[in-house]
Amino acid sequence: MASQPTRYAGAVGLSRVGLGLPEGSEQVDRILERTGASAMQRRMFARFHGLRDSPTLLPGESLEGLLVEAGRAALAGRGADVVLYGHSQSVQDFACRPGFTRRLSRALGLPDAQVYGISHVNCVSVLRAVEVARRYHARPGARPGERVLVLGGDHSSVSDMARIVPGVTVVGDAVAAVVVHSADNHGSPRYRYLSGGSVRDGRFHRNLRMTTEESNLFSRSCAGHLTTTLREATNAAGLTLADVDWIMPDLSSNLFWRNFCRETGVPRERVCLDLLPERGHNSGVDALLALQHADATGRLRPGDRCALVALGPGAYFQTLLVEVAPETSPAPLAEPLSRGGALG
Repeated sequence: MASQPTRYAGAVGLSRVGLGLPEGSEQVDRILERTGASAMQRRMFARFHGLRDSPTLLPGESLEGLLVEAGRAALAGRGADVVLYGHSQSVQDFACRPGFTRRLSRALGLPDAQVYGISHVNCVSVLRAVEVARRYHARPGARPGERVLVLGGDHSSVSDMARIVPGVTVVGDAVAAVVVHSADNHGSPRYRYLSGGSVRDGRFHRNLRMTTEESNLFSRSCAGHLTTTLREATNAAGLTLADVDWIMPDLSSNLFWRNFCRETGVPRERVCLDLLPERGHNSGVDALLALQHADATGRLRPGDRCALVALGPGAYFQTLLVEVAPETSPAPLAEPLSRGGALG
């Protein structure tokens, strides 16, 4: 078992979150019924997990198109030097077709950007990509003005086997993106990076092949490990857990967060679960979806500290602590980019 806190990173931070959401949505109850779940199991998902709908790509839509849409929104007409794509599924059909990185960078208007994938850490992949981007800025030889675009999202509805985590959650199709950058004459990051923390518990390396006993132990361990990453992040920033205004959660289950708040004493109203019924779990982008929703609905104020958290089988746990910056007025965009569809 390893624990790795990260440290204060100055003025580096995250842009506003760009979204790529499919036009379709499917009822979780219908998905579970189709895969043979009993009526009791389906009622449990609705009552205890709080899952109702799951974003679903319609025929003719593609996750590539959503990646471009979200990436363009986060870029806001500017460029990036590096693109990091965090994904939970190790292999994705669209990415296996030759030329994926070339198509993606060209459609984003970044033909010279380096494109890398980050995976094999399940639902922690996207927040881990943000942390990698932060470290990229802190490397020896880093240049002022460098920008890293972080994309996240999976085509989970490609099959029901990929979509259902038995007894835990149902996974949908959604994409989120942020640019990790420092302040420049165009403005400051919307969310200033303060610190981070991560934990890996190798006892659960069997992932979805765990025995019933291992799965039960994993469930009992999750709240404690996540609390460890939260405390590491707050300690690294010179804060306490009480100084965190909002938790932007993994949206796999209302039951998990009810138990987490009971065990830790964190007030439930500080955990932003508004999106859970209508969007549910979407692999590694849940925390970014929650952050965007809280900001867009006027919940966040300058100086608010938000803990973005993710956890996944394996077992991986990640926290990023950010602070909401005051609104700035960026320079006018030279030429707005159009919304993205499927890539050519």
